[in-house]
Amino acid sequence: MLPVARQWFSRRPMGGGVTWIWEAHVDPFIRCNIWHVRGRDRDALIDTGSGISPLREAIAELIDKPLDAVATHIHYDHVGGLHEFAVRMMHRVEANRMNPYREFHPIRARDFPESFRQYLPARAGGDDLLLYALPSQGWRPEDYAIQSTAVTRALGDRDVIDLGDRAFEVMHLPGHSPGSIGLWEARTGILFSGDAIYDGPLLDMLPDSDVAEYVRTMKRLRELPVSVVHGGHEPSFGRARMIEIIDQYLESRGA
Repeated sequence: MLPVARQWFSRRPMGGGVTWIWEAHVDPFIRCNIWHVRGRDRDALIDTGSGISPLREAIAELIDKPLDAVATHIHYDHVGGLHEFAVRMMHRVEANRMNPYREFHPIRARDFPESFRQYLPARAGGDDLLLYALPSQGWRPEDYAIQSTAVTRALGDRDVIDLGDRAFEVMHLPGHSPGSIGLWEARTGILFSGDAIYDGPLLDMLPDSDVAEYVRTMKRLRELPVSVVHGGHEPSFGRARMIEIIDQYLESRGA
């Protein structure tokens, strides 16, 4: 029997007006990084987690001005809390898939295909729930679902998300999924990359993945003069590590 978590979300200031938020009791394989970015006139929230526990009330003290919630792509570990926010953004290729939401969203290891087993934790017992605690008393895994919601702004490549004193260019980075995006701040060299690139196993074998597109995305990112990459999973890293990850991926795909 899993314990009930005292606090579902953890957070850490990263400097430059960026706060890293994560679901501490969710297995790393389905635990995405959530990024709060402070601006003068507006803030941005990049990805919204699994939706297992409410996000907005957990970060209420960070929200002191209008907020743009941006989903880097459609996968459930990134859009679970999107419905909680008034302004909801996603690339136009995937925006209509949020309402209704019918994407794959397993919460148990057994529900993943065999090809994913290498990424999933080994469970000693019979319970393969990908959680280390429950979000509340009486919460049941069988009731877990992503809440459908309408996207209020459909994004395209080179669109701009303006926070007043800082602006992020939308980069369409398909490959992991058709509508994957990153947010690029040229002034600081900060890239929020979603699942296009992070310091871990990159998944390009999903039903809507495209290896050829992923190769093009990697070659585009390789030219970017980043200072830091805040990815969709795993810790942040700098440009030297980004080049290593890209070159390893390209070599693995013969590109």
